[in-house]
Amino acid sequence: MWEERVPEVALNLVQVPAAEAADLVRDGRADAVLLRLPTDRTGLHAIPLYTETTVVVVPKDRDAAEEMSPEDLADELVLHPLDDTLDWERPPGRPAIERPATTADAIELVAAGVGLLVVPQSLARLHHRKDLTYRPLSEAPESRVALSWLEDETSDLMEQLIGIVRGRTMNSTRGRPAEPPKREQPKARKPKPGNSRQQDTSKHRKPRRKR
Repeated sequence: MWEERVPEVALNLVQVPAAEAADLVRDGRADAVLLRLPTDRTGLHAIPLYTETTVVVVPKDRDAAEEMSPEDLADELVLHPLDDTLDWERPPGRPAIERPATTADAIELVAAGVGLLVVPQSLARLHHRKDLTYRPLSEAPESRVALSWLEDETSDLMEQLIGIVRGRTMNSTRGRPAEPPKREQPKARKPKPGNSRQQDTSKHRKPRRKR
């Protein structure tokens, strides 16, 4: 949609760790970012876009219910990576001796049969493997995703991006650049009968005297 509406400006997408997203904008290395709430929003605007489903990543050959609950994980070793994006002190289940450094590392441990992992659904998709699957987890914190940019830099291009991510159409007032108001042409006045300057007034003129 950006390419259709603003073809003269390139939009480059860069994947970054969730923990670094806000600083990427503050440092001027990106104009806008998709980040996860809650987070430090000092100096930033943030428009919440949607809330993700929380899921449990499990081996594909494991017999798991279509939807799991924290009680189902009570006796399981549940990994808690240092870059966890969910707002809780620790997930349910038994904690591992050491916390994996990243979600990617935790995914490798799940594939090795070491434990299970609780993440937002998009991260489970991002780290998809043929030997793993995931199930929705009820009664768990959810991750909200927001579009964020610097407070002092709401430009016309940023308004275009906001309109696109919020689903505004091209005909929306905020979804397109403002157009200058058109000037109305003055309407020609019709002459009133008997009061027109263009009427023939020759018969009202006095004849000139000959000297």
